[in-house]
Amino acid sequence: MSIRVMVSSNDPVLEVGIAAQLRGRREVQLVEGLDLDTSAVAIVAADELSEPTLRLVRAVQRDGCPRVVVIVARLDESGVLDAIEAGACAMLRTGEATPERIVEVVGAAASGAGSLPPDLLGRLLDRVGRIQRGSGSSCPFGALSERETDVLKLVADGFDTSEIAHKLSYSERTIKGIIHDVTTRLQLRNRTHAVAFAVREGLI
Repeated sequence: MSIRVMVSSNDPVLEVGIAAQLRGRREVQLVEGLDLDTSAVAIVAADELSEPTLRLVRAVQRDGCPRVVVIVARLDESGVLDAIEAGACAMLRTGEATPERIVEVVGAAASGAGSLPPDLLGRLLDRVGRIQRGSGSSCPFGALSERETDVLKLVADGFDTSEIAHKLSYSERTIKGIIHDVTTRLQLRNRTHAVAFAVREGLI
């Protein structure tokens, strides 16, 4: 079954270009904005992660699509955190956005997984390590429990629910419950957003 995909951009030329790369691919079905729903993946394309781009990501989420892939020409560590907090679950640089790679990232997003360029993932993990060795949090919501911190550290390291459950000797249901509790209490969108928030606030 093909994945329903909507392409959106503040730049009409860029929007048409990304859509053209996906047209004819059997793995995806291009749809219009009015057909967007929770089973679809939205692609937001831009030259840079400016505030208008982040607003577009938030608007797509408000319209009912929780899975947003950002394709952008220039992307750095700070931009990744901003995009995640706006609601993106995966990011890809324009220079790496071949039809095959776009379909791969869209497929990961549709299954609930995240995706980042490897160099940025490495830098974010390094930042997690530096923060763990540094000072405390400025988070206004209060600290995470030790168990919540352990779970988010493993999420940040790329482990899935079953792997985290095995490592911490909990059931998968317990791990899902912990992640749900954190995202609900801190009003976060998903596990990727939870990790980004915890990193930015120095909680992990």
